[in-house]
Amino acid sequence: MNSCIIGVGSNINARENIRRMLEILGEETRIIKVSTWVQTRPIGISEQPDFTNGAIKIETGLTREQLKTFLISVEDQLGRNRQAPKFGPRTMDLDIVMWNGEIVDEDYFSRDFLQTSIAEINQII
Repeated sequence: MNSCIIGVGSNINARENIRRMLEILGEETRIIKVSTWVQTRPIGISEQPDFTNGAIKIETGLTREQLKTFLISVEDQLGRNRQAPKFGPRTMDLDIVMWNGEIVDEDYFSRDFLQTSIAEINQII
């Protein structure tokens, strides 16, 4: 089994989309822990609603590439608009941040909320 921490963000109907994402994710992986959800200001395009962000620790038999493909399909199921600007509003954003204990997403180093969520999941704080 592979251990993974996924960064989560949504600013379109976040409560409902996060609930639905957890259901879908739980059908294909084993959810170990979910961080506290926090509100953050948008990065890049400031004229949009705040984001709800957090992280989820899972275990999966999928490879990293298979999981990435699955997470894209979850985003698509929840109506993610891939034509929208990179830092624009979104129903769901799912990123593999840690894979088997290794940081694999450079955003980790520049986003305090991501560091805090992962520390909470790993019980560092």
